[in-house]
Amino acid sequence: MTKTVVLIHGAWQVPSSWDRFKTRFEAAGYSVLVPTWPLMDRSVDALNANPDPKFGALTVGAIVDHYDAIIRALPEQPLLVGHSFGGLITQLLLDRGVGIAGIALDPAPIGGLIPGPKPLASAFPILARWNGWNRPFVLTRQAFDKGFANAAPVAQRDEEYSKYVVPAPGRIFFQAALSLGTWINPKKRTQPLLVVGGEKDVTVTPNLAWQAYKRQKGSEARTDYHEFKGRSHYLANEPGWEEVADYAIAWADGNEKASKV
Repeated sequence: MTKTVVLIHGAWQVPSSWDRFKTRFEAAGYSVLVPTWPLMDRSVDALNANPDPKFGALTVGAIVDHYDAIIRALPEQPLLVGHSFGGLITQLLLDRGVGIAGIALDPAPIGGLIPGPKPLASAFPILARWNGWNRPFVLTRQAFDKGFANAAPVAQRDEEYSKYVVPAPGRIFFQAALSLGTWINPKKRTQPLLVVGGEKDVTVTPNLAWQAYKRQKGSEARTDYHEFKGRSHYLANEPGWEEVADYAIAWADGNEKASKV
């Protein structure tokens, strides 16, 4: 059983947004790696003030390639835990045979899923911009409050918007919306997978997370789903995050090499 975990952050977030989970996994005996996306190895202030000129056009495939290279260089195959776009990246890595098991928290949609009205409404400001395919997109404080961390206390949102939120590549949202470079083949996956949804998530609704689970059930490997009541898209940090982390750890410790039942 592996005791290495790679935490994969999502859009608009930085590796330090995993600090709570990292501490929890380390306490459970894991060695934890939290690599950042390509072109993001800078401070939050620098990323906000002056994103790399190439960052807006960064693709999902380039991000997956980046993590693929990091993971294949490790001495053992790790558990993969991804949030939002990190959950999509987790599934794409598993599709390549990378990682011993995966946990996808509120995952951005794999190819072919139907987002529904709320996720589409959240994505519309990104997709409607001129040349948005090539430009970074900044998550406003209002959007963070209403669509990302809507179940978190105001004081926490005040602190963590400036601490963790950075621009995201515009191109990845077009890819997710149009199913470009985001398809997986469940029949190829041999590693266990847990898909997690949040009841109050309006960015990746529970229905969208459930669709991912249903699609992934086409694998012969174990595939599980769990929904946390009262949680938003920010479920790895908002109050009660400990329950989410502990559930992930318990699932990993018990199911990393389990076959489908």
